[in-house]
Amino acid sequence: MFLKKLFGKKEESSNNFTLTSPATGKLVAIEDIPDPVFSQKMMGDGLAVDPTEGVIVAPADAEVLQVFPTKHAIGLKTSNNLEVLIHIGLETVSMGGEGFEAFVKEGDTVKKGDKLISFDLDLIREKAKSTITPVIITNFDQVVEKMDKTTESSLTKGETTVMSVVVK
Repeated sequence: MFLKKLFGKKEESSNNFTLTSPATGKLVAIEDIPDPVFSQKMMGDGLAVDPTEGVIVAPADAEVLQVFPTKHAIGLKTSNNLEVLIHIGLETVSMGGEGFEAFVKEGDTVKKGDKLISFDLDLIREKAKSTITPVIITNFDQVVEKMDKTTESSLTKGETTVMSVVVK
């Protein structure tokens, strides 16, 4: 009984998980992302941020699964197996890494709010389709039982909770 109480509570609380905004900016609903790969949830479910500054931070404590060679996207995995893709801007892969700087590498462990990538917002506006930055749970169907998304329009990196998830 004692062990069940001790470990049962911990297990129960680990099923509820929150992600904070990885960028400061304006909320964009997933359906409003001007790219069908994201808006039609082909990669998974989530939302997007239209950033007002060129910094991406960790939305939760996680392991860095991948930093794309062009540094325009990063994949993270949380302790409860949520796989989160942060894709900076749309059609930014064509920039070949110009204007992006990564502060982490594959295998690193990061804490919520740690700086992951910085980028030149003006350069993205000039050279890519959009600055809108999707934040997607790529293994959504496998691990998420329920998700609530924020309705706040103004987001602050590392502070504003954007998704509350119940893990299966």
